[in-house]
Amino acid sequence: MADHLRNGPSELAAYWMPFTANRAFKRRPRLITGAKGMHYTTSDGRKVIDATSGLFCVNAGHGREEIVAAIHEAASRLDYAPSFQFAHPQAFELANRLVGIAPLGLDHIFFANSGSEAVDTAIKIALAYHRGRGEGQRTRFIGRERGYHGVGFGGLSVGGIPANRRDFGTLLPGIDHLQSTYDRSHQAFSIGEPEWGRDLANQLEQLIQLHGATNIAAVVVEPVAGSTGCLPPPKGYLERLRAITWSHGILLIFDEVITGFGRLGYTFAAERYGLTPDMITLAKGVTNGAAPLAGTLVSSAIHETIMTGPEHLPELYHGYTCSAHPLSTAAALATLDIYRDEALFEKAAELEEPFADLMMELRSLPIVVDIRPIGMMCGIDIEPSPEGAGVRGYELLERSFHDHDLYVRVTGDTAVIAPPLIATLEDLAIIRDRLVKSLNSLF
Repeated sequence: MADHLRNGPSELAAYWMPFTANRAFKRRPRLITGAKGMHYTTSDGRKVIDATSGLFCVNAGHGREEIVAAIHEAASRLDYAPSFQFAHPQAFELANRLVGIAPLGLDHIFFANSGSEAVDTAIKIALAYHRGRGEGQRTRFIGRERGYHGVGFGGLSVGGIPANRRDFGTLLPGIDHLQSTYDRSHQAFSIGEPEWGRDLANQLEQLIQLHGATNIAAVVVEPVAGSTGCLPPPKGYLERLRAITWSHGILLIFDEVITGFGRLGYTFAAERYGLTPDMITLAKGVTNGAAPLAGTLVSSAIHETIMTGPEHLPELYHGYTCSAHPLSTAAALATLDIYRDEALFEKAAELEEPFADLMMELRSLPIVVDIRPIGMMCGIDIEPSPEGAGVRGYELLERSFHDHDLYVRVTGDTAVIAPPLIATLEDLAIIRDRLVKSLNSLF
């Protein structure tokens, strides 16, 4: 046990870890004590290559001195500023920077602290917008099966991952879900956007016929479903959703908490598909994971509709104590500088093809049943264990970390590879090789 846990495993008991098999973890901990570049340092001194950018957020690599310096300077100058009725200059500077790189027309941003908060913010803004237009009956939301939109009750409601929902009873009323875009029988081992599945977007028309367009507030989707195992959209699917929502006055919200900031070779995935949703949620990569910060980008039409009423009263009764926190905004501004100066999004676009080729080499392993690379992320499905779903996936996680110095995000029986955008071809080859060893150890 590491020096900072001098009393042994009992010191692990107090912390109830999120999205973690707590009992299994505390029997055999995976403790990280440092990070630099492409690697984590473990409590026993090993260097572990980071194949999933932390949790899809450390796009510029670990331990960036520019970000550390910015946070230090901010902490020494202004530790906290209230976000209700007051602000600090960097909040406006960051807002302008983000609006400047967002798809044209998304001209305002509401700051939060996590992707979950950004999604719940988007849901509340959608309701306020329709009420401001005199259409307060638009209260229904449409998500998608296997979608992940955080852990707030709004995000859980539009989300479509059963395990995340099952313990919490009734969530928000008036929620429907589109079918998942993934069908292995038609899409197995596709690179990028699969050819099959565009027509699945037409299910939205069926829901509109069922409920009436004037009762639906918004559709909420991830351009690429990330946490569920990397599910790229079929060709033309997102464009079809945009056309349908636009024609019926329904808002389209892109959850880009994972796909934002270079993961698909663009600042936002919306650019890859040549369309502009009505709102985009962002988090994770905006600070390179160095400090909590999130936001909801909003169109001018939505913003101006809500900017009504007496000027001395808040137009939207919503917010967070640490919205646009000084340390987080400093981290974000430094991170955006790195992305720009090192052209990391462009680099990601250049790496997409060789990354996909390396990942597809795993197709020869008998345990691998599908591979889905897109941009700088890839889902790899493995054959479930006869002992039950997720058993083999957890074993892959453990063996990768303990035996092969590889950190990889595992959900169920799917490994998700999403390396930092600073990765070299050599780094990507090392990830492939260690992943092969880990997978081969399972059978």
